[in-house]
Order: sequence, then C-alpha cells, then structure tokens
Amino acid sequence: MKFEEARSQMLGQQIRAWEVLDDRVLDVLGRIPRERFVPEPYAELAFADTAIPLDHGQFMLPPKLEGRLLQALQLGPLDRVLEIGTGSGFLTACLATLAESVVSVDIHADLSAQATARLADQGIENVELITDDALTSTFSGEFDAIAVTGSLPALQDRWIELLAPGGRLFAVIGRAPVME
Repeated sequence: MKFEEARSQMLGQQIRAWEVLDDRVLDVLGRIPRERFVPEPYAELAFADTAIPLDHGQFMLPPKLEGRLLQALQLGPLDRVLEIGTGSGFLTACLATLAESVVSVDIHADLSAQATARLADQGIENVELITDDALTSTFSGEFDAIAVTGSLPALQDRWIELLAPGGRLFAVIGRAPVME
C-alpha cells in the first residue's frame, strides 16, 4: 500500500471535507504515521473513512472525527490535556504533538501497553498513560482540554470539574442513532 498517497487522500477527501481546516491539525494528521497505530490485520484500512476495530470491542475513531476533535479543542503548545480512552495511541500522539502534555487513561492494560510502545517508537515522551476506569478514577490537577474518545449516554460532571477556567471538552453524547 502506498501510505503517503493514502494519507494525502484521507486529508483531502475525508478530513477537509468535514471542514477541518486548521493548518496545525492538518499538519499533525499528515505527519503522525497512522498506519503504525493500526492493528496489523487492519493495516489496509489505516486511512479509510471507518472506525477500525481494536481489542475489547473498542475502535479507533474515523480520521474525520479525529480531525474534528483536534480542531474543536483548539490546543495550544502550553495546554495540558486529559484523554479518556487511549485506544491505539494515535489520537494520543496527535494530542501530544499539539499540546504541552497529555494524561491518557484506558481501562484495558494491554491497549495501554501497546500504545506505550507505539508512542515510544515515535519519540513521543510528553504523555502519561494510566490504566484505570475513567468513570471512577480520580485525577489531580486541572486540564485545559479533555478529549473523550468513546460515546456516552450523558456527560460526566466530574470531568467538567477537571477543566481549568476557559477549558474545552470534546465528547460525543447520546444514544445511537441520535448523538451529538
């Protein structure tokens, strides 16, 4: 597979088509090798407009949704980010490239371990990965941005309380098929 050609098509036909026009976001999505974060059986789908299956019934978000999330958070180089759901680590890598630091929590130890290795392969060191249940765990400090990578029936008030003044939170709320 020609990854550079596929990456270029993903940026032009999926991400920009979803009105993701922030140059920093487009640059990060074009630079971070998404194909290295996709499970081997799904390598051919690395740049497809689809959610990619991970272990434990989890999924990588489609590229267009990753782009929307990154653009909506409006991350700056001094921002501290909390990510709920590490998954493959791709979005974690993007967040870490745009922000000062990322704390990412995932309930599955094996997904965290895989993400740790993938992030290390990319030389990304400003990430703290935690294996825990984000619905019950306690986090210290305030975050400038929070990215929730899975959908929820309702937003958790405790996550809102973790936001610094002026902080931003991205989450998909509701039950299928009506979600926002």
